[in-house]
Amino acid sequence: MALQLGASLYVPADRSDLAEIGNGRKITQARSVILCTEDAVREEHLPRALANLELALLEFAPRQGGRPLRFVRPRNPGVLAQILRLSGVFNLDGFVLPKVTADNAPEYFRLLDGTPFTSMVTVETREAFSNSEMEKLRDVILEHRADVLSIRVGGNDLLNILGMRRTRGVTAYETPLRAVIDRLVSVFRPFGMNVSAPVYDFTQDFETLRREVREDLLHGTFGKTAIHPDQIPVIEAAYAVSLSDVEAAEAILSPDARAVFRMGDMMCEPATHRHWARQVLERARVYGTTTPDFAAASLPEFAQ
Repeated sequence: MALQLGASLYVPADRSDLAEIGNGRKITQARSVILCTEDAVREEHLPRALANLELALLEFAPRQGGRPLRFVRPRNPGVLAQILRLSGVFNLDGFVLPKVTADNAPEYFRLLDGTPFTSMVTVETREAFSNSEMEKLRDVILEHRADVLSIRVGGNDLLNILGMRRTRGVTAYETPLRAVIDRLVSVFRPFGMNVSAPVYDFTQDFETLRREVREDLLHGTFGKTAIHPDQIPVIEAAYAVSLSDVEAAEAILSPDARAVFRMGDMMCEPATHRHWARQVLERARVYGTTTPDFAAASLPEFAQ
C-alpha cells in the first residue's frame, strides 16, 4: 500500500468539508488524505475537531476502491484511544502517529494491536538526529510486528529543533534535513520499511518542488506530504517511470535473463537489480510511464 499513497494531502480535522474530501468528491486527484488533530488544530479546539471528525466518519463511504486512502493523525496516544472509540472509525484505513520515539511507540502499537488499521510512524523529535535512537525505534517496530506502511519525516518539526524553517527555492537536501533523511533510509529501508519525504512549504513554487521530488527519489524515499491540492500532480508526475526503465526492469525479471547483460549503456544484473526492477514495474502500473527527457530518477541501488 505504501506505493499507492502518492502525495498524501494534509487536512486539518476541524474543516467543515472532511466528508467531501474523505469520499474523494472535492479533491478528486488525492490518492490519500491525512486528517490532522495535532499541529494543525489548536489544543483548545481539539474537542470540536474530534466531534467534527466523528460526523465525517459517519458519512465516509465504506472502505473500497474509488476513494482516497484515509488516515487520521491523532495528537497523542490518549487522543488515538478516543478516536478508536468514535462511531464510523472503521471507515478509516489507518493512523499517522506523531512524534514517535522508541519510548512511546509501544503505547501506540498496543492501542492498534488487534485492529485492522495500518499506521505511518512520523519521526520529528530530537531523537531523529541520533542513529542509535533510530535503530532502537526500528527494533521496537520489528519487535511489535506493527503494520507500519511508512516512516514519515517531519521536516518542519526537525528544522524547528534547529531554529530553522524551510526557505523558498531551497530543497530539503540543501538543508540539514539531508543528513536526517539519509540516516532514516539507511536505518529503516534495509528492513523493508518505506521512508516518505517531508512537505515543501510553498504551494506555488512548483519548480523547486519538482527538484525536491527528484531528490527524494534519488535519496531512497517514496511518497510525500502535500499541503495543497495543486502540489499533488507535480509530486506524482515525478513518480512515473521512463519506458527505458520499464524495458530494463522487464528484462531483469525475465526467467531466462542472463546473469549480467547490457541494455544500451546500462549494465543489468538480475541478482542485484531485481528489487529495483519490481519497484519500477509497480510504479509504472500505478503512476504510468513518461519519455526519458521528463522521467524522474528511479529508486537508486542503495535504497534496495
